[in-house]
Amino acid sequence: MQSEKKNPYWNPYVAGMLAGCVLIGSVAVSGKFFGTSTTFVRSVGMIEKSISPDHVANLDYFKKEKPMVDWQWMFVIGIFFGASLAAKMSGTYALQLIPDMWQRRFGQSIIKRAIVAFVGGTIAMIGARLADGCPSGHGLSGGAQLSVGSLIALVCFFTGGIIMTRILFGGGTRS
Repeated sequence: MQSEKKNPYWNPYVAGMLAGCVLIGSVAVSGKFFGTSTTFVRSVGMIEKSISPDHVANLDYFKKEKPMVDWQWMFVIGIFFGASLAAKMSGTYALQLIPDMWQRRFGQSIIKRAIVAFVGGTIAMIGARLADGCPSGHGLSGGAQLSVGSLIALVCFFTGGIIMTRILFGGGTRS
């Protein structure tokens, strides 16, 4: 008799319902919706504030969005630790600096990989700021509010991601 291999991944419907419950709890407790892109901008503001506090104090953006550790900043930290815990519990946690597919595509050069990752991250952050939010913010929070703009932004995020993945990896395997 052949034993079935247990699927280590969460059921996406259960995970989606749990994410929805956390979103409802967040709005009920704090009156705030999910989103992460502002956290990265605030983090840069905190770093810059330690170097040039007068400059940061005079920027219009940071008058509205204070560069500080807040609930959203802690939410991003929680995503990291929550994902790590979930991977550990499922038995899929692996400490790997570079995914095999990434290494096959960009080679052994740490500098080349760092440049590609930096440029990609910069483009993604510019896109998130232009769209007035990141995929998690638009997908979870905007979707929960049935925001047409968020649904359009989410479709654009995924379409852009699929196109870039095809360009960069040519439809390679996940290994």
